[in-house]
Amino acid sequence: MPRRRNALTVMHRDPSQSGLTFIELMIAFGVVAILVSGAVLGIGALTGTKAKASAAELAGVIRSLYDSAALSGKTCRLVFELPSTRSDEPVSYWAECAAGNITTARNRDEALREAQQKRPGSPSSQPRPPPPLQPSASSTYQPSLQDLMAQERERVEAAARYSVYTAPEIQARQLPPSVKVSVWTKPQRQAVSNGTAYLYFFPQGFTEKAMVFISQGSNTWTITVQPLTGKAVIVADRLEVPRS
Repeated sequence: MPRRRNALTVMHRDPSQSGLTFIELMIAFGVVAILVSGAVLGIGALTGTKAKASAAELAGVIRSLYDSAALSGKTCRLVFELPSTRSDEPVSYWAECAAGNITTARNRDEALREAQQKRPGSPSSQPRPPPPLQPSASSTYQPSLQDLMAQERERVEAAARYSVYTAPEIQARQLPPSVKVSVWTKPQRQAVSNGTAYLYFFPQGFTEKAMVFISQGSNTWTITVQPLTGKAVIVADRLEVPRS
């Protein structure tokens, strides 16, 4: 009889004990999930997986825009909007193409400063006065040298105006906030790490010699762009900027 009572006692356990064990297991699983997610993020930052993927994607965009400029007969450029390295804002880039074939400034550092001044809100970004009116066919007015120069300047500037270019393989992109970018092209003395940077592609089938540095944590990948072929090669290191 005592043995039977012991068996019944074992069979009728307090249900609150099993419920408490289940809650403890759920808490343990939650803690493990938090630790695993933190470890994954930490490993990603250490290995630079997002920067590596961004470099591969950007290399494809560079090659596609090189081909687009060669086939369309227009000068195109890749525009990089680079926030400060201390900022949490993400890097973004997109493609633009001009109405025709134009060249770039020899002094890229000066051109970049002028481009920054022309951005909305800057004093030099005020609208220009309208071009002089064209004389009618019945008029005997003869345009002066200044008028002809103004008309030619307007024609060149109209051809040099860029508009956003989109294609299935060339879409505006925004990189993860942890990925930082700097851009160097041959007319520059050093890489641009904040503000606006440009990489040009010309219809004759060539581009600028350039390097694009993509970093995440202590990991950096360098995309080298070949000027005559548009080939983009990814190197798992930060290369030195050529000294001219």
